[in-house]
Amino acid sequence: MASGKLRLGIVQMNTGTDKNRNLDQAAQMVGEAAAQGAQMVVLPEIFNSPYIAHRFPEYAESYPGPSTALLSELARRYRLILVGGSIPERDGGGDLYNTAFTFGPDGDLIGRHRKLHLFDIDIPGKMTFKESATLAPGGDFQVIRHDTLCFAVFICYDVRFPELARLAALQGARLLVIPAAFNRTTGPLHWDLLMRSRALDNQVFVAAASPAFNPQASYGAWGHSMVVDPWGRIQAQAGDEEELLLADLDLSIIDEVRAQIPVFRQRRTDLYELILKSGDS
Repeated sequence: MASGKLRLGIVQMNTGTDKNRNLDQAAQMVGEAAAQGAQMVVLPEIFNSPYIAHRFPEYAESYPGPSTALLSELARRYRLILVGGSIPERDGGGDLYNTAFTFGPDGDLIGRHRKLHLFDIDIPGKMTFKESATLAPGGDFQVIRHDTLCFAVFICYDVRFPELARLAALQGARLLVIPAAFNRTTGPLHWDLLMRSRALDNQVFVAAASPAFNPQASYGAWGHSMVVDPWGRIQAQAGDEEELLLADLDLSIIDEVRAQIPVFRQRRTDLYELILKSGDS
């Protein structure tokens, strides 16, 4: 990573009602990514349970717990950065969160992002979902710095709020990692558009990790995990079935893009500004 090159693996895996099977599948696919030279691996949103809001309490774990213990062990075993998608997390006060835990090559926890924007939507005749029925929103913002790599992790619906991505870029993030489980209604319309927009707006790489489409599940994930470069070009993309996606990121491209189209230097901070009011930086 010191050279500005990063081999990234995205695990687009099937998830079901058997937590142990989900964890075993994640471990197997992380191992496959490591065998192919991945230095960072990303799992999908809610990778250890079905994406069913009323069942999140059944699968929720406190930290540390079985799922995070596995993530830590995998990161240490394969000497890589592991963004553990997300899991339902129970805190000491009893609240539940949709949380992404990130572990470094020593197995140490280097980042925890609790989903800030809960997915409460109602599209008549197509999709109704209310995460807030069981989950609480996170309250912290974090940019993760490890070695020479600076990145931020958001979860799914967070990507629809462009202020968050810009805050991360202003604080040095050169990669946005987005575990997400878009559905079969919004996915075809918005998945590519949103991921490309966040990359283009902020002249960063975006890595989006989705579960695979499970036709037996009540919530069908869109799939199509992807990597987007700072020009807004799709560098690599999966289909909707289970797949390990690999991409080689040349982070030096970011400086070239920003030199050619210097939007960060040309911002009118005399007219507008973006302020982080709370949380880690």
